[in-house]
Amino acid sequence: MSSYLIKNAHIVNEGRIFNGDLLIKNQRIERIAGMIDNTMHATEIDASGKYLLPGVIDDQVHFREPGLTHKAEIYTEAKAAVAGGTTSFMEMPNTKPTTTTQERLEAKYGVGAQTSLANYSFFMGGANDNYDEVMKTDLSKVCGLKIFMGSSTGNMLVDDEKALIDYFCNFEGLIATHCEDEQTVRENERKAKEQFGDLVPFFMHPIIRDEEVCYLSSSKAVELAKKCDARLHILHLTTAKELDLFTNKIPLAEKRITSEVCVHHLWYDSADYYIFGSRIKCNPAIKEKSNRLALMEALLDDRLDIIATDHAPHTLDEKRNSYFKAPAGVPLVQHSLNMMLDFHQQGLISMEKVVEKMSHAPAICFKVKERGFIREGYFADLVLVDMEQKNYVSKGTIHYKCNWSPLEGHIFRNTVTHTFVSGHLAYANGVFNEEKKGERLLFDRN
Repeated sequence: MSSYLIKNAHIVNEGRIFNGDLLIKNQRIERIAGMIDNTMHATEIDASGKYLLPGVIDDQVHFREPGLTHKAEIYTEAKAAVAGGTTSFMEMPNTKPTTTTQERLEAKYGVGAQTSLANYSFFMGGANDNYDEVMKTDLSKVCGLKIFMGSSTGNMLVDDEKALIDYFCNFEGLIATHCEDEQTVRENERKAKEQFGDLVPFFMHPIIRDEEVCYLSSSKAVELAKKCDARLHILHLTTAKELDLFTNKIPLAEKRITSEVCVHHLWYDSADYYIFGSRIKCNPAIKEKSNRLALMEALLDDRLDIIATDHAPHTLDEKRNSYFKAPAGVPLVQHSLNMMLDFHQQGLISMEKVVEKMSHAPAICFKVKERGFIREGYFADLVLVDMEQKNYVSKGTIHYKCNWSPLEGHIFRNTVTHTFVSGHLAYANGVFNEEKKGERLLFDRN
């Protein structure tokens, strides 16, 4: 394993920005200081004028393997993640077959070990009928349990009341939920079909999957969590109404109920359906501007805890279908850090807050072992960013297998130049080094 000395960086960590050097040795951060002499003959990287951040931990991605690999693979999407400064990901169980047995879960970890350039973890999936399998989950090696309280691929909608109560009252690890009320969605779809027939326009998506759809389900999840004292994490919040379910009155490490917002729900609003149509169709839906603004406000005041992507690629041919046939999901993991740094450059959020919500908070929330911070002794998951280098999003620069992004044509004013994964320089100035793969995330839950 090579040693690296990063010189003259603006280091962003734990609410501070300070100038200094950082030494990487044997996968870990060996030393952080104002100036470090290169007595070890480490490979030097001049980071003058650049910002050194802890690697992004994305707690919600869909990399489509197994069974849906015409859209994406763990190999391709992990590379895209690393190119964008995401050094660790937590991947969802709604694949084909679904990750609802321990055997299938471990098979995914095997693929990750062989192919993922980023560090990886995979959620166990809950269903109405796999309680015994779920309860075998090793909480020191698995990020959590995913429960779809809204429709999903395969047999993963948990709509049996007894099953929900059993999970919430007995599973000792983190329960991550997708919250949309399926009955209300179906009724809204029926009304839309009455009005438009089969040609429902995409601007109806946030009307079909409206605030009430989300609130009915998320409030139920919170009620169950409080009743059972479950460790609940609600994914991809989209509405102002739901924000009252969360608190900023206690430190994140002490919260039993936490929340996540995704970059596309901060970036787009319902007016963008007229421009992007199916390309930004996702569940839960991108909603009105007032909700987008409320989400940013809640992110800044800590009612929202984590920023993620819900990276969910589909082929363009699939996306070009009519409303009911076009699948929901957007590929975003390569550009999530760029997007948040773009908000910083607009003066909407500090760089320290971006790092807190994309690196520190996921590590705290999931109790990720020795990652998410720039600390001596921690794994060297690090990202160098040039805040003055332009970054043009085009098919030629996209690393997703689906080879498209709703951000195509956008020019960011920030660029990830280097990404270290567990001390390995996996990406530098557009070039990947795949000699070493990422590592399985471990969790400190004793």
